[in-house]
Amino acid sequence: MAEFPEELRFAKTHEWARLESDGSVTIGISDYAQEALGDVVYVELPETNTSLKAEGEAGVIESVKAASDYYSPISGTVIETNSELEDNPEIVNDAPYDTGWLFRLKPGNSAELNSLMNTGEYRQLCEEDDH
Repeated sequence: MAEFPEELRFAKTHEWARLESDGSVTIGISDYAQEALGDVVYVELPETNTSLKAEGEAGVIESVKAASDYYSPISGTVIETNSELEDNPEIVNDAPYDTGWLFRLKPGNSAELNSLMNTGEYRQLCEEDDH
C-alpha cells in the first residue's frame, strides 16, 4: 500500500514537491509511482543551474520494466541533484520521500505549489488509477 505524506504536494504525473525551510523545493517521485515502475536501475538527473518549467520534462527513470520521463511539478532553477542515485538508483524504491529524492529547485514562483494536489486529492487520483 503506497504512502502519502501529509506535508507534500503532488503533481498529476506522480511527482511530489516539499517546500524546505530555506525556500528551496525538493522534488521526487511518489511511492505510488515507484511501485508502478518496479525496480529502478537508472536515474537521469537534470543538470544544476538548468531552468525547468512547471510540467516540463526533468529527466528519465529506468526500471526493469520500462523507461519513464519525470517532470518538474513547478518552475525554477535546479540548485542540487541527488548524486547518491548515480551509484544507487534503487534508493528511489527504498525511500522515495526521504533519501530517494531527485533534485532541488529554487522556485521561480513558489505560489505554483498551491496549484498542486494535496495528499487527499492525490490519494484519490491514485485510487481512481487503480480501478
